[in-house]
Amino acid sequence: MSLKKIAEMVGTSPSTVSRVLNNSYTTCASEQLKEKIWQAAHEIQYVPNAAARNLKLGQNEPKKALRVLIVLARMEALDKDPFFRELYQNLEFEIFQKGFTVDNLVAVSEKDGRGLKKCDGMIILGRCSPKLLHIFSQYTQNMVGIWRNPMNYEIDEVVCDGQKAAQAAVTYLIQKGHRKIGYIGDCSYESRYVGYSETMIRNRLSIDYSCIISTGQSREEGVQAMNVLMEDEELTAVLCANDITAVGALQALKKRKGRNKRKISVISIDNIEGAQTTDPLLTTVHIPREAMAHMAVQVLHDRILHGHTEKLRVEFPCRIVERDSCFPV
Repeated sequence: MSLKKIAEMVGTSPSTVSRVLNNSYTTCASEQLKEKIWQAAHEIQYVPNAAARNLKLGQNEPKKALRVLIVLARMEALDKDPFFRELYQNLEFEIFQKGFTVDNLVAVSEKDGRGLKKCDGMIILGRCSPKLLHIFSQYTQNMVGIWRNPMNYEIDEVVCDGQKAAQAAVTYLIQKGHRKIGYIGDCSYESRYVGYSETMIRNRLSIDYSCIISTGQSREEGVQAMNVLMEDEELTAVLCANDITAVGALQALKKRKGRNKRKISVISIDNIEGAQTTDPLLTTVHIPREAMAHMAVQVLHDRILHGHTEKLRVEFPCRIVERDSCFPV
């Protein structure tokens, strides 16, 4: 199958297909068209430049492409979390560049392994339980996890520690003079909530639990939570566990702007593409998903080739991206 075939399937030019499949950052196509191109590539199991690579190596017959299964361990679909949606797109690019094929995208729960099948390797998006890992191990021993909360070296993992990201965010707010800082996100001993709490305590700031709203970290819940927090006249800043929650929080603030001139700073974690289009532009903690996707594919390939046998962890640092949603007190 060729680029021309994919172009015919989605109704675009072969050159556009080539640019999308070989450059995940291209602006030559809309997000909708990009998704159609990737979907078509999966359907025909297209592996870019395989023939050219084989000719360079003097191989007459192409090697069978390794089949990689991508598993969603903490969500039902990619549209539930833009960070993982963008991470998945980065993984697609890296997997195709490596000459592998994405065998499937599966959302699973601890109840069953429906949708799973034998594969050469598996990349898991979102930290999962030991029970789920046991289920996964029945389909492959070659697994890499990408998540924010490090595990105890049960499988290879690529992480950017959510606790450290939250610590960086709260420290940034404190340096701007904020003392009463709220939190919106998962509070079930989740690493970002732990980072928020520990940083407040370490800086001898009291934690007002009425300013902590436990949510499922969606835009709609961000709106609802911020509407509650705005009633507190002493609150000056809020940490949202992820950007999509912060998008909702900013939406609520903007809607009430005419009735409430008090500024509330909002900072979050992830740095999704949508963080650059909010009003005001969102200050956030950058999680390097492109680098994490690249490393996950490299580690998985090395694992498949038995290049390493011990479980390993690769941790990437986070950093603050300053925009317009945070103000000094």
